[in-house]
Amino acid sequence: MFKKSNWLHLRVHFSYFLLPIYLFGISISPNLSEPDLLWLFVILHFFIYPASNAFNSYFDKDEKSIGGLKNPPPVDSSLYYFASFFDLIGLVLTYFFYQNITLLLMVLVYILVSRAYSHPMVRLKKYPILSWLVAGFFQGAWVVWLVYIGLNDFEFSSVFKPHILTPGLLASAILWGSYPMTQVYQHEEDAKRGDRTLSLKLGVRGTFVFTGLCFALASVGYVLYFNNYHQLRYGYIFLAAMAPVVIFFSWWFLRVLKDNSQADFGKTMALNWVSATCLGAFFIYFFINSSGILNVVGVY
Repeated sequence: MFKKSNWLHLRVHFSYFLLPIYLFGISISPNLSEPDLLWLFVILHFFIYPASNAFNSYFDKDEKSIGGLKNPPPVDSSLYYFASFFDLIGLVLTYFFYQNITLLLMVLVYILVSRAYSHPMVRLKKYPILSWLVAGFFQGAWVVWLVYIGLNDFEFSSVFKPHILTPGLLASAILWGSYPMTQVYQHEEDAKRGDRTLSLKLGVRGTFVFTGLCFALASVGYVLYFNNYHQLRYGYIFLAAMAPVVIFFSWWFLRVLKDNSQADFGKTMALNWVSATCLGAFFIYFFINSSGILNVVGVY
């Protein structure tokens, strides 16, 4: 079960691309402590996300590049149990460190949904619109709210407050835009398995147009959010932080317009890295400034 190929299929480094969601969640949290911040980060990024990756790998049995793994090794039944083992550790750690049943149930729901995405009995991945909505919602809004509830020990009803509901949906908005881009180089593999992904339905160029439109709408939403709940200057800084993403995306799209084969694994991972780095840097900045943490430690 603990063989090298199974560790590779965890794709732990791929969790970096979801780090901005966690950072957004802590940025809106009024009650923070170092142990809570650390353990929730570890639970999500080293156990729950990697377990989801491995579970997906087991049922997809990809032969070509997948997210975070250019040459995936063959899989066997041990990978299924390996993924389940990591899920179990994540649940045990959640209960042990937080003693919050709401948080535990939210983590469990995330696990079940991620399994439904790949498991042949449900296989949400076969349904282009449903899988797009579900993946974006649970990796975005659900995680923001999960982090908020976990760090503050609140009830689930707290997420329906506008100042908490909105950032969750904005986190999903970014993922709804980027999600089809993660599939743009996998059309052949997905079609072979019968998975009618949204990117496959849109086509290569249609995927770029769709992502660009979603990103533009999401950016407007972020500016409005910061203007209404914080300060407008955060909206402008957000747009500036996203400039490298727009530049890379535009450059890549121009290349794809000349040659569809340019929509490949390497450039997809590069876009993910640029996007996660820029978003993560912005949310770290937003967290430091909005939380007043520098005042607490005496920097100002």
